[in-house]
Amino acid sequence: MKRYIGIAALVVLMISAGQAQNFKFGHINSDELIRTLPEFDTANAQLEKLRQELINNLEIMSVELNNKSDAYNKESKNLTELVRQTKEQELIDLNRRIQEFQVNAQEQLQNKQVELFQPIYARVEKVISDVGKENGFLYIFDVAKGSLLYFDESKSTNVLALVKTKLGVK
Repeated sequence: MKRYIGIAALVVLMISAGQAQNFKFGHINSDELIRTLPEFDTANAQLEKLRQELINNLEIMSVELNNKSDAYNKESKNLTELVRQTKEQELIDLNRRIQEFQVNAQEQLQNKQVELFQPIYARVEKVISDVGKENGFLYIFDVAKGSLLYFDESKSTNVLALVKTKLGVK
């Protein structure tokens, strides 16, 4: 927060001193840019494939639990106490395994998402920085991150087209 206040103070100081004309400010919606990249679609597809595999495994485990539970409910009156306790423990263990699987699956999905998308984010950040340097921008604000609440589009340059060109994306 102090950083943004400091930047705002610097901008106000430059404007009041009449020197703001020497500086270029730009903005970009990095989320919009990232969604146009081919590697974003590839990463999304890989993540969706993993998610679907995990869902399928969870469904198989759930069906197994339901089948065993139904069988237990039908047979429980005719079972000895020891067999009944053993089957109840099997159901408890299977339910615990399902819960552990859900936790592990969520963690695996999050790790895969980081693995797939971090290189994309890093590449975009580098190219935005390169575009800023090459085109003499003092600041490029990312409106997707919510760090900028207002900007005058007529006085700010949207660098999305420049960054797309540099990335080779149409």
